[in-house]
Amino acid sequence: MNRSANAQFTDTRTLRERARRNVDNGAVTEDYAADRDKVLSLLNEALATEIVCSLRYRRHYHTARGLASASVAQEFLEHAAEELAHGDRFAERITQLGGDPDFCPATLAERSHAEYVEGDTLVGMIREDLVAERIAIESYREVIQYIGDSDPTTRRLFEEVLAVEEQHANELLDLTQQLGQPLQG
Repeated sequence: MNRSANAQFTDTRTLRERARRNVDNGAVTEDYAADRDKVLSLLNEALATEIVCSLRYRRHYHTARGLASASVAQEFLEHAAEELAHGDRFAERITQLGGDPDFCPATLAERSHAEYVEGDTLVGMIREDLVAERIAIESYREVIQYIGDSDPTTRRLFEEVLAVEEQHANELLDLTQQLGQPLQG
Protein backbone atom coordinates (compact mmCIF):
# COMPACT_ATOMS: atom_id res chain seq x y z
CA MET A 1 0.00 0.00 0.00
CA ASN A 2 1.20 3.49 -0.84
CA ARG A 3 2.21 5.28 2.38
CA SER A 4 1.50 8.68 0.87
CA ALA A 5 -2.14 7.70 0.36
CA ASN A 6 -2.48 7.34 4.13
CA ALA A 7 -0.58 10.52 4.96
CA GLN A 8 -2.28 12.79 7.42
CA PHE A 9 -1.65 16.49 7.29
CA THR A 10 -2.04 19.00 10.07
CA ASP A 11 -4.62 21.66 9.32
CA THR A 12 -3.35 25.14 8.55
CA ARG A 13 -4.80 26.71 11.69
CA THR A 14 -2.97 24.23 13.93
CA LEU A 15 0.28 24.72 12.00
CA ARG A 16 0.02 28.47 12.51
CA GLU A 17 -0.68 28.10 16.23
CA ARG A 18 2.27 25.74 16.71
CA ALA A 19 4.59 28.04 14.75
CA ARG A 20 3.83 30.88 17.16
CA ARG A 21 4.63 28.78 20.24
CA ASN A 22 8.30 28.62 21.22
CA VAL A 23 9.22 30.85 18.31
CA ASP A 24 12.60 31.42 19.98
CA ASN A 25 13.53 27.86 19.00
CA GLY A 26 13.95 28.92 15.37
CA ALA A 27 14.01 25.91 13.06
CA VAL A 28 13.41 23.42 15.90
CA THR A 29 9.66 22.98 15.85
CA GLU A 30 7.44 20.89 18.13
CA ASP A 31 7.57 17.94 15.74
CA TYR A 32 11.40 17.72 15.81
CA ALA A 33 11.80 14.02 16.60
CA ALA A 34 15.54 13.64 17.21
CA ASP A 35 17.41 13.86 20.51
CA ARG A 36 18.60 17.42 19.91
CA ASP A 37 21.44 17.27 22.46
CA LYS A 38 22.78 14.04 20.94
CA VAL A 39 22.52 15.43 17.40
CA LEU A 40 24.37 18.58 18.49
CA SER A 41 27.09 16.42 20.05
CA LEU A 42 27.41 14.36 16.84
CA LEU A 43 27.57 17.52 14.75
CA ASN A 44 30.28 19.01 16.97
CA GLU A 45 32.29 15.78 16.71
CA ALA A 46 31.95 15.95 12.93
CA LEU A 47 32.99 19.62 13.00
CA ALA A 48 36.12 18.72 14.95
CA THR A 49 36.86 15.84 12.58
CA GLU A 50 36.62 18.10 9.54
CA ILE A 51 38.84 20.79 11.09
CA VAL A 52 41.51 18.25 12.07
CA CYS A 53 41.39 16.73 8.58
CA SER A 54 41.67 20.15 6.97
CA LEU A 55 44.70 20.99 9.11
CA ARG A 56 46.40 17.68 8.31
CA TYR A 57 45.76 18.13 4.57
CA ARG A 58 47.16 21.68 4.73
CA ARG A 59 50.30 20.44 6.45
CA HIS A 60 50.67 17.77 3.79
CA TYR A 61 50.22 20.39 1.08
CA HIS A 62 53.07 22.46 2.51
CA THR A 63 55.43 19.56 3.25
CA ALA A 64 54.95 17.28 0.21
CA ARG A 65 58.31 16.51 -1.41
CA GLY A 66 59.45 14.43 -4.35
CA LEU A 67 59.04 14.13 -8.11
CA ALA A 68 55.28 13.65 -8.00
CA SER A 69 54.71 16.06 -5.15
CA ALA A 70 53.25 18.97 -7.13
CA SER A 71 50.13 17.15 -8.30
CA VAL A 72 49.71 15.34 -4.99
CA ALA A 73 50.15 18.59 -3.05
CA GLN A 74 47.48 20.22 -5.18
CA GLU A 75 45.11 17.37 -4.31
CA PHE A 76 45.92 17.88 -0.62
CA LEU A 77 45.07 21.57 -0.91
CA GLU A 78 41.75 20.86 -2.63
CA HIS A 79 40.81 18.31 0.02
CA ALA A 80 41.77 20.75 2.79
CA ALA A 81 39.40 23.36 1.37
CA GLU A 82 36.58 20.84 1.01
CA GLU A 83 37.05 19.58 4.58
CA LEU A 84 36.92 23.14 5.88
CA ALA A 85 33.72 23.74 3.90
CA HIS A 86 32.22 20.60 5.46
CA GLY A 87 33.10 21.96 8.88
CA ASP A 88 31.33 25.22 8.06
CA ARG A 89 28.23 23.31 6.99
CA PHE A 90 28.24 21.33 10.24
CA ALA A 91 28.69 24.56 12.24
CA GLU A 92 25.79 26.16 10.38
CA ARG A 93 23.53 23.20 11.17
CA ILE A 94 24.54 23.36 14.83
CA THR A 95 23.40 26.97 15.01
CA GLN A 96 20.18 26.16 13.14
CA LEU A 97 19.41 23.67 15.90
CA GLY A 98 20.08 26.29 18.57
CA GLY A 99 23.50 25.00 19.56
CA ASP A 100 26.97 26.48 19.66
CA PRO A 101 29.65 25.16 17.31
CA ASP A 102 32.73 24.16 19.28
CA PHE A 103 35.86 25.51 17.62
CA CYS A 104 37.99 25.31 20.79
CA PRO A 105 41.53 24.43 19.64
CA ALA A 106 42.41 22.89 23.01
CA THR A 107 39.90 20.04 22.55
CA LEU A 108 39.69 19.59 18.77
CA ALA A 109 41.85 16.47 18.68
CA GLU A 110 39.86 14.86 21.52
CA ARG A 111 36.53 15.42 19.77
CA SER A 112 37.73 14.49 16.30
CA HIS A 113 37.18 10.95 15.14
CA ALA A 114 40.22 11.22 12.87
CA GLU A 115 43.73 11.62 14.21
CA TYR A 116 46.27 14.22 13.24
CA VAL A 117 49.10 12.04 11.95
CA GLU A 118 51.67 13.87 9.85
CA GLY A 119 53.22 11.11 7.76
CA ASP A 120 56.92 11.25 6.91
CA THR A 121 56.85 10.48 3.17
CA LEU A 122 54.52 11.39 0.35
CA VAL A 123 52.98 7.90 0.40
CA GLY A 124 52.84 8.04 4.20
CA MET A 125 50.90 11.30 4.01
CA ILE A 126 48.47 9.85 1.49
CA ARG A 127 48.05 6.78 3.67
CA GLU A 128 47.25 8.83 6.78
CA ASP A 129 44.77 10.94 4.82
CA LEU A 130 43.12 7.80 3.46
CA VAL A 131 42.88 6.31 6.97
CA ALA A 132 41.21 9.53 8.17
CA GLU A 133 38.76 9.47 5.25
CA ARG A 134 37.87 5.87 6.05
CA ILE A 135 37.24 6.82 9.68
CA ALA A 136 34.97 9.68 8.60
CA ILE A 137 33.14 7.41 6.15
CA GLU A 138 32.40 4.81 8.79
CA SER A 139 31.44 7.27 11.53
CA TYR A 140 29.21 9.34 9.21
CA ARG A 141 27.43 6.19 8.03
CA GLU A 142 26.72 5.35 11.67
CA VAL A 143 25.39 8.87 12.31
CA ILE A 144 23.13 8.61 9.25
CA GLN A 145 21.71 5.32 10.53
CA TYR A 146 21.28 6.71 14.04
CA ILE A 147 19.41 9.81 12.83
CA GLY A 148 17.18 7.91 10.41
CA ASP A 149 14.00 9.87 9.77
CA SER A 150 14.12 11.85 13.03
CA ASP A 151 16.02 14.80 11.47
CA PRO A 152 16.03 14.63 7.66
CA THR A 153 18.00 17.86 7.23
CA THR A 154 20.91 16.71 9.40
CA ARG A 155 20.80 13.24 7.86
CA ARG A 156 20.95 14.74 4.35
CA LEU A 157 23.90 16.92 5.38
CA PHE A 158 25.82 13.88 6.62
CA GLU A 159 24.88 11.99 3.42
CA GLU A 160 26.21 14.81 1.24
CA VAL A 161 29.45 15.06 3.19
CA LEU A 162 29.79 11.26 3.20
CA ALA A 163 29.63 11.22 -0.61
CA VAL A 164 32.55 13.67 -0.79
CA GLU A 165 34.56 11.71 1.79
CA GLU A 166 34.10 8.57 -0.31
CA GLN A 167 35.29 10.52 -3.35
CA HIS A 168 38.35 11.71 -1.40
CA ALA A 169 39.16 8.12 -0.42
CA ASN A 170 39.00 7.00 -4.05
CA GLU A 171 41.16 9.92 -5.19
CA LEU A 172 43.78 9.13 -2.55
CA LEU A 173 43.85 5.47 -3.55
CA ASP A 174 44.25 6.54 -7.19
CA LEU A 175 47.22 8.73 -6.21
CA THR A 176 49.04 5.80 -4.63
CA GLN A 177 48.40 3.68 -7.69
CA GLN A 178 49.76 6.46 -9.92
CA LEU A 179 52.85 6.60 -7.72
CA GLY A 180 53.17 2.82 -7.87
CA GLN A 181 53.52 2.65 -4.11
CA PRO A 182 51.70 0.19 -1.84
CA LEU A 183 49.91 1.60 1.20
CA GLN A 184 50.54 -1.33 3.52
CA GLY A 185 53.53 -1.39 5.79
